[in-house]
Amino acid sequence: MCDEGNPQPQACTFGDRLDYFLIGRRRTSGSLQKRSSVAHAHAGMAPLLFLLSFLLAGSHGDVVTVKNLVVLEGRSVTVPCHYEPQYARHVKYWCQGSMYTFCSRLARTDVAQPADARVSITDDPAQQVFTVTMSDLQEADSGWYWCGVEVGGMWKADDAMSVQITVSHGMSVVNSMVAGEEGGSVNVQCLYGSRHSGSSKKWCRSGDWGSCLEVSSNSTREAGPVLLSDDGAGAFTVTVRALEQGDAGWYWCVTGQEQVSVQVAVTSRSTTQRTLRTSLPLMTSLPVDPKEASTSLATTSVRTASQERNSPSHVFGSPLVIGGSLLLLVIVAVVTWKTWCHYQRIRKRRDMGGAELTFSPHPGSENDQNKGGVIFFQSSSPQQVLLL
Repeated sequence: MCDEGNPQPQACTFGDRLDYFLIGRRRTSGSLQKRSSVAHAHAGMAPLLFLLSFLLAGSHGDVVTVKNLVVLEGRSVTVPCHYEPQYARHVKYWCQGSMYTFCSRLARTDVAQPADARVSITDDPAQQVFTVTMSDLQEADSGWYWCGVEVGGMWKADDAMSVQITVSHGMSVVNSMVAGEEGGSVNVQCLYGSRHSGSSKKWCRSGDWGSCLEVSSNSTREAGPVLLSDDGAGAFTVTVRALEQGDAGWYWCVTGQEQVSVQVAVTSRSTTQRTLRTSLPLMTSLPVDPKEASTSLATTSVRTASQERNSPSHVFGSPLVIGGSLLLLVIVAVVTWKTWCHYQRIRKRRDMGGAELTFSPHPGSENDQNKGGVIFFQSSSPQQVLLL
């Protein structure tokens, strides 16, 4: 056959060439007609597509809300929807669906009875916000929702903003990190979905399954300083008392195959609190009446301060008293020493003044009288002899 791809065009007869020319012209004409019809169709749909995109998009500029929410199965969620002041008197609504134009309206502010009994909607024009609450959420409720404000008018779309809600059947924790003082206590609250209400709950050291403490559903268990409590309605509470530094670290809240991590931090007891606990007297009981309690505590504080000021340790511990005592001791020592020295001088003078001096020659021969003699001291004291 003679066609455009034939490598030997000379093999084609004149008839073949004529057929190819006529058939090719008809094919080209058909292609042009098809392209022309498609272009006309696109041109006719352009206004419709523009209008559809306008209706689907909405304004989205005057309504603000959260983007994503994760909720445990069986629990509730509240979504705030903020709007501009000009919409204070307009109707607000809450609808479900991936496309704004075709979403199902579950509740409206101008209708007392919502389409879904689990949904409630309230409007606060003064704060320029309307809130939507959905309760008893199930996994099938996951999806896209819209905060909407009716603007009115045929050619203007309502203002709306979307929020994605994901309903999970796992676990979550109110605070992923809790801290307590040494000797004090901490509380950890773990939340779980409704399908785990009948399952047992565990409290474990992170990475150590052998350390797990388990409690049955809707019961309480005490294991040393740890108290486990499950209300059976979605909350599992762990209380760790008499905290020590060794209690710090990571832990798990576990139910079924679900688990969530919690960090426990233990801080050292402050010096100020140690001083207060040491100085204040122990109280065996406190008054029930708050007024009496405050009066008793105030009286205790005043008495404690007065006792500290009047106590011997407070008085004798004063630097001024210590310095004065030392100075007094020095003065007494100096006076005593001077008195003793003066007394010794007076005694010596008395002894010297009352003595009689007598000279007696040596009782020997006359030739020896020039050689010596005896001097006698006579006083109240025994006689003293001095040989010369």
